[in-house]
Amino acid sequence: MSDIAVPSSLPRWRNPSALPGFGLSLGFTLFYLSAIVLVPLAALIIRPWEIGWSGFWNIITDSRVLHALKLSFGGAAIGAAINVVFGMIVAWVLVRYRFPGKRLVDALVDLPFALPTAVAGIALSALYARNGWLGAPLLGAFGLKVAYTPLGVILALTFIGLPFVVRTLQPVLLELGAESEEAAATLGATRLQTLRKVVIPALTPSILTGAALAFARAVGEYGSVIFIAGNLPGISEIAPLLIIIKLNENDYAGAAAIGVVMLALSFVMLLAINLLQAWSARRR
Repeated sequence: MSDIAVPSSLPRWRNPSALPGFGLSLGFTLFYLSAIVLVPLAALIIRPWEIGWSGFWNIITDSRVLHALKLSFGGAAIGAAINVVFGMIVAWVLVRYRFPGKRLVDALVDLPFALPTAVAGIALSALYARNGWLGAPLLGAFGLKVAYTPLGVILALTFIGLPFVVRTLQPVLLELGAESEEAAATLGATRLQTLRKVVIPALTPSILTGAALAFARAVGEYGSVIFIAGNLPGISEIAPLLIIIKLNENDYAGAAAIGVVMLALSFVMLLAINLLQAWSARRR
């Protein structure tokens, strides 16, 4: 049997493959993504223009909207940064050490996944209120008020984002093993040097991925935030809540306008994180 010559000028995706069904699977993929993602996003982008550019601009530049967007994105970024630090520590402990109750701790990491967001918000509010188990000592000893402030928003966004960082780093740490750290130690590297020059560079792409997932999850969070935020306009009101308020007022164009701004800002920030991740991978 003679070999079949494949012209090298053909595009790679048109070359014969041992795996059948490319056309059908590609068509299904494009249809599914269009129906589930592209069409709703297109409707979101088109809806605000019924009020014109001036109406759109007046909505997104309103001081209340700007503050809500600042709190949502700023709180999500701060929460993701906190989770990067402490999530890496949690993942390190779960992978590198054995201790009593390890399985319980590992299961608790997934609690924000399993717990309904409204229940999480109520629990956080009860804990960090003025008379709560944690809120009262913080207020009495440090004068620190958590519930019904922007700090409470950041706390809730940190709570729901932790599993993304831990679960992203765990398999990478398992694959990395302890051999590279032991090799660095035999070459005279200190623990800090090993961490800075061996461990962190190897984990950087995964750290960025976990941070991006935690940030994306936190930006649109609603249920766990509204109970602890207090929802005071200009103080602790988040953008998703403002969208719900406008929908209740039948201001669908205004709600869509805020959604478009959130979509654009999220896309820019996630694109920047992905570019940074690609740069880090190429550098390695």
